[in-house]
Amino acid sequence: MPRAFLGVDVGTSSSKGVLVRPDGEIVRTVVRAHTVSRPVAGQVEMDGDLWWREFVEIAEELTAGRDHDVAAVGISGMGPCTLLVDDDDRPVRPAILYGVDTRASGQIDTLNHLLGADRILDVCGSVLSSQAVGPKIAWVRENEPDRYRRARRLYMPSSWVVHRLTGEYVLDHHSASQSLPLYDIGALAWHESWAERVAPGIQLPTLRWPGELAGVTRQALAGIAAGTPVITGTIDAWSEALSVDALGVGDLMVMYGTTMFLIATVDRRMSSRTLWGTAGVAEGSWSLAGGMSASGAITGWISTIVQAGHPELLAEAQAAGTGAHGLLMLPYFAGERTPISDALARGVVAGLTLEHTRGDLYRAALEATAYGVRHILEAMTEAGVQVERAVAVGGGTRGGLWTQVVSDVTGLSQVVPARTIGASYGAAIMAAGLEQDVCAGEWNPPRRVCDPDPTTAALHDERYRLYRDLYDSTCDVVHALASRPR
Repeated sequence: MPRAFLGVDVGTSSSKGVLVRPDGEIVRTVVRAHTVSRPVAGQVEMDGDLWWREFVEIAEELTAGRDHDVAAVGISGMGPCTLLVDDDDRPVRPAILYGVDTRASGQIDTLNHLLGADRILDVCGSVLSSQAVGPKIAWVRENEPDRYRRARRLYMPSSWVVHRLTGEYVLDHHSASQSLPLYDIGALAWHESWAERVAPGIQLPTLRWPGELAGVTRQALAGIAAGTPVITGTIDAWSEALSVDALGVGDLMVMYGTTMFLIATVDRRMSSRTLWGTAGVAEGSWSLAGGMSASGAITGWISTIVQAGHPELLAEAQAAGTGAHGLLMLPYFAGERTPISDALARGVVAGLTLEHTRGDLYRAALEATAYGVRHILEAMTEAGVQVERAVAVGGGTRGGLWTQVVSDVTGLSQVVPARTIGASYGAAIMAAGLEQDVCAGEWNPPRRVCDPDPTTAALHDERYRLYRDLYDSTCDVVHALASRPR
């Protein structure tokens, strides 16, 4: 029976799976949509047991034909997340998600005072923000002491599924490097003294690199034989970058999804007050990354409230043309991560008239995310990043309009590969790497290049200046509104 590699990614709005032959050809794919829980404004959670249930369902469907032997399993997932479990590996509460959950601002202030903000930047490569794991653990300890007393271990989506498959308690170095202030990026190890102060009583996992063997499956399950190798895995955005061969020095991955994410691969460790300096996917590699809190989530919101599908709205946005007939949007519908790190930022739509249409609003949302990308790119340039090649990936690349808008706004040409399925494909590539040499560029070659339209540059330059001014001129009002109970 032919062999294949199984990759699954647990994302914010869905879990995706792919079965891939040793030459990179996709046998089949599966998607399971899900939603996050938002108990109150600023809190974003998910049932950790859902991650495991969806993995089993996806694996069962991918292997339903029993026409391939699964040679190895790869896992990736959103992150950095905070799933605390007890001695019996039962979650003590729902998982707290990555930077879209902004509940721990008070704990960030406290830890900056106790440990020193400059010292945290020096040791960890980034400043504390809503992306950091440590403040969220501290939030649980302070606000839910009964639950915290039962907590013994820390998981993320990839490590949780790996544990359920293999029994191993491991986490990859990249995910750990986003677990501020628990990880020393210079030493590539847990910072034991800070971990004891921030997360007392929590046993931290063994560290490995994303493509390393975590263990083997303990039993036959969902078409996967007992004894099947399972990789350690990593956070989805870095798996996406691998899936499109965008992890060479000078590469920039632009991920179009529920949130927008950018990863620049650099030749040395970089620290930044406005971005995230992290360990890379491969040992000895480094990244400087940035992410928005909402991008595709905004277009999804528009689609829901106007009760129209994305293809229809994309066509109307295309017809609206550059500038959305004078509409300008701030995309901070869930606060913002980089580079402004403002948990109280909110979405703003400026310039509305009675003549504006839903197509104009959708176009304004696409342009807003593009201005957010430009803002992150400017911060990367200031930090010393030199982008030589940009690669687009994710569901938002379908249709072509969103990628074109981003190229027009930033001036970047973007390579669009043959397969933009994303992180699950990257997880399968890492799994295949356990037994064969894999060149991601051969598995997933370029399909086209999206070049910027120079005729739109002057208008976008003007609108980008207005975009930056709009945040500065509205933030006091927006902060006052966001601070009041809903």
